[in-house]
Amino acid sequence: MKNRLLLSALVITVSLISCSAGKTKKEQEVKKPNIIYILADDLGYGDLSCYGQQKFQTPNIDKLAEQGIKFSQHYCGAAVCAPSRSTLLSGQHTGHTPIRGNKELDGEGQTPIPGSTVTLAEMLKDAGYKTGAFGKWGLGFPGSEGDPNNQGFDEFYGYNCQRMAHRYYPPYLWHNQEKVALEGNDWTNTVTYAPDVIQKATLQFLDDNKNNTFFAYVPFVLPHAELISPDDSILAKFKGKFEEVPYGGDYSSDYGPDIITKKYCTQKRPFAAFAAMVARTDAYVGQIMAKVEELGIADNTIIMFASDNGPHAEGGANPEFFNSAGGLRGIKRDLYEGGIRTPFIAVWPNKIKAGSTSDHVSAFWDVLPTCAAIADVKSVEGIDGISFLPELLGQENQKQHDHLYWEFAHQGGRQAVRMGDWKAVLYGLHKKGELELYNLAEDVTETNNVADQHPDIVAKMKEILKKEHVDSEIFPL
Repeated sequence: MKNRLLLSALVITVSLISCSAGKTKKEQEVKKPNIIYILADDLGYGDLSCYGQQKFQTPNIDKLAEQGIKFSQHYCGAAVCAPSRSTLLSGQHTGHTPIRGNKELDGEGQTPIPGSTVTLAEMLKDAGYKTGAFGKWGLGFPGSEGDPNNQGFDEFYGYNCQRMAHRYYPPYLWHNQEKVALEGNDWTNTVTYAPDVIQKATLQFLDDNKNNTFFAYVPFVLPHAELISPDDSILAKFKGKFEEVPYGGDYSSDYGPDIITKKYCTQKRPFAAFAAMVARTDAYVGQIMAKVEELGIADNTIIMFASDNGPHAEGGANPEFFNSAGGLRGIKRDLYEGGIRTPFIAVWPNKIKAGSTSDHVSAFWDVLPTCAAIADVKSVEGIDGISFLPELLGQENQKQHDHLYWEFAHQGGRQAVRMGDWKAVLYGLHKKGELELYNLAEDVTETNNVADQHPDIVAKMKEILKKEHVDSEIFPL
C-alpha cells in the first residue's frame, strides 16, 4: 500500500513537473512584447498640449506621456511623407533609403519601395509577429513589390495612395488587395469618414490578435489636409472658438459632380476643422490605449507615438496661428528643426518609467533596431539606426549617434546634418547654395548663422554631406 502511494505521488509529481515545463515554454513563447507604433500625419512638434499647445488640448496623448517617456530631440526621417516612412521601415536615412521623395506615378499609388528592402515588418514577421498596417501607405501601388502585403504586413487596411489620402470621404479604401467601398461616398456625397473606418479596423486587429504577439503600424491620415471633419461633438467644441480665415473659393475642389480630387476642399472654418482633426487623432490614441487595457495585454505592449514630419500649411491650415512648430523654425518640407523634429512618446508598463523625459538625440531610422532589441531578435544589416531601448529603460549604456543626416531632392535640393549640438543646413544645392551653421544648444530657433565663425566645423559638415549621400537614379539629389 505504501509503495503504491509512493508510486502515485511520483507519477503526480512527474505530471506536475511536465505540465509546469510545458506552461513555462508557452509563457516564454508569448513573452515577446506586442509593439504598436502610431504615426500622425503632418502633426507639428507643438501641436500637442504636452508639448506646449495652448489653443486646444490632447488629453489622451498627454496621458500617454504621463504613463511613459517623452522625447524632446527625436527626429522624423524626412520633411515629407513617403521618404519619412521609408526611413522608418528600412532603418536607413534619406541618403541611403530607397524612397527619398514623393514621386508620383500614373494611376493610383507612388514609387514602390524595392522588394529587396528588408523592412521592420518583415523582420518582426520572421520573428513570429502578426503584422498589420492601418492608415496611409504611400510606398508602392497595389500589387507592386512595394505593396504592404509584399513588405511584411499580414494585413493592410487604408489608403494605398498618398494622393487619395488628401480626401477624407473617398469612394473606397484598400483591404489587402481588395477595394472596399465606403457607404454613401461617391465624390459627391460625404457619408463615411474614412479615418473612422480605418480606426475600426485597427481595433479589430488588436481584438483578433490578443492571444498572439503582434506588431501594429498605425499611420494615421490625420491631421493632413484636406481640412474637413464630421459635424459631430468633436467639431462642435471648436466652432466659434477661433477668428477664422476661410480657405478656398475654387469650388471645383469641393465634393460634387465637378470635383477635382487632387485639390483640397474649401473650408469656412479651417481653424476649427484643424483643431477637431487633432482632437480626433487624440481620441483614436485613447481608444487604442483603452483597447489594450480591455484585452488585458497592456503590460506586455509597448506603444510609441510620433509624427511623420513638421506641420503643413495646406488647405487653410495655419501653423503660425497654432504655433504648430512649437517655436522652432520651419514647417513641412523644411530641414530646419520645425520641419523634422517630431513629438515622440513611448509607454511600456513596468519597463519605462512613468512621467520620464529624455533629451536623447534619435531619429526614425533608430526605430527598426529598437524594435529588434525589444523583440530580442537580430536587427537588419546595413542600416543607419542605433537602438534607443537603453534610453527607454533608463539604462546607462545608451549609444549615441556621431551625426544625423537628411536630404530633400525637391525645391532646389536640400541637405542637413546634426552633429552634437551643431546643425548644418544647405539649401539651393543645385545652385551651389551656402551652408548655414547653428548651435542648437544656444540657438534652437536657428536664427543666428555662425558658419563664418567656425570654418573647421563647416569643413567637417561638408565631409559628412558628401559621405552620407549615395546616388539614386530614382531620386537624384
